[in-house]
Amino acid sequence: MTSSVLDLAPVVPVVVLEDAADAVPLARALVAGGLPAIEVTLRTAAALDTIKAIAAEVPDAVVGAGTVISPRNVSDTVAAGARFLVSPGWTDALLDAMKASGVPFLPGVSTTSEVVALLERGVTEMKFFPAEAAGGTAYLKALSAPLPQARFCPTGGISLASAPSYLALPNVGCVGGSWMVPADAVAAGDWARVERLAAEAAALRG
Repeated sequence: MTSSVLDLAPVVPVVVLEDAADAVPLARALVAGGLPAIEVTLRTAAALDTIKAIAAEVPDAVVGAGTVISPRNVSDTVAAGARFLVSPGWTDALLDAMKASGVPFLPGVSTTSEVVALLERGVTEMKFFPAEAAGGTAYLKALSAPLPQARFCPTGGISLASAPSYLALPNVGCVGGSWMVPADAVAAGDWARVERLAAEAAALRG
């Protein structure tokens, strides 16, 4: 795997699953559509089992953990097979744990001061969250001049329609989103639809 999560694909699907039984067919559909990096959020009781299943049974997927907010989350998800970590925000303790994990990570930021603080700690790749609510493309464009060394994966409120404007920015490596894993398609087991939506997203370029 590339050392950077930002370079795996233009879009990282953000997956919330209530039932780990859906993990493998969902991951296979996303990979078949061209989106190998899959962020499984820790918002449900099924999250760790979902990560374990994808890591064990879908070798072409690069499964990661999202909503990582504590050192315990870091150790639990890496033990389950997570190959990258994403947090909505960061603290010194969380950053230390993510750095020590041995896997790539994207700590979340929404202000210039948070970006500068991470750069001070040697971190140049970050999640910008919640992207749309925190200023969207205009905010990221404004950051690129004074802080060109920072690269971002904006996530939060991004759609197929708005993704290209983010991907066109020089400081954006990829975007995160959930539009290619709609809840009704997952509930119906409509993996062909997920694969079509993933292929549409994989075709996006800035």
